Amino acid sequence: MFNLFLALLIIFALFCLVARLLHRYFIYVPDRTRIDPREAGLTGVEEIVFKAHDGKRLVAWCRPAEKGKRTLLYFPGNSGNVAARAGKIKAIAADGYGVFIVNYRGYGGSGSRPTEKRLVKDAVSAFDTLRGLGVPPRDVIVYGESLGTGVAAQVCLQREAEALVLESPFTSVVDVGKRGWPLLPLKQIMVDQYRTIDCICSVTVPVFIVHGGRDSVIPLDMARRVFHEANEPKTMTVVPRAG
Repeated sequence: MFNLFLALLIIFALFCLVARLLHRYFIYVPDRTRIDPREAGLTGVEEIVFKAHDGKRLVAWCRPAEKGKRTLLYFPGNSGNVAARAGKIKAIAADGYGVFIVNYRGYGGSGSRPTEKRLVKDAVSAFDTLRGLGVPPRDVIVYGESLGTGVAAQVCLQREAEALVLESPFTSVVDVGKRGWPLLPLKQIMVDQYRTIDCICSVTVPVFIVHGGRDSVIPLDMARRVFHEANEPKTMTVVPRAG
């Protein structure tokens, strides 16, 4: 009986070890295809290539804001590339706002491989690149979508912006993962955890949260917990029928 228990323990330990080595393949689902904004049906949007802190090449799309409008420094979700957000870019641009949307490492022509530490440092480099294009901090809205909310919140701890927008935020990637793998010690397995619940209380700019009432991936309760921990001024909107 003891030998069986020991064998099961070893198998479980090996499974956890493999999970630690491979967990980023589940977090990041990139489309590596580099697409020109015009191929995605966008006008007035140009590709910007800038260097990360370690010299790696990163690809972003930029659409200047109209006079009197702010610019969204946009960090997307974990899948696809920025071309998959072409419809959202059109909607934002239609209201005159500017967009600077970043292809993470390994996405859309950007080099290297993604990790949480790298992506947050890259996001700060993107902020500085946008500043270099002449956009002052008072005109920058840091905008995160899903995985990007974990990036955006950390950027606001390192750079001064006008506000933070979180679309479908989670408390942490660990909490999301536990919904599918409740028995695994994910907090010990996962290196990249994006613990927004721990950092949002240190964000001092106004926060706006939007979440779908029928989101089956990131529960609405997670967004509410992030909202509860955020400082004032803050606003949260729930779209009841949205996923």
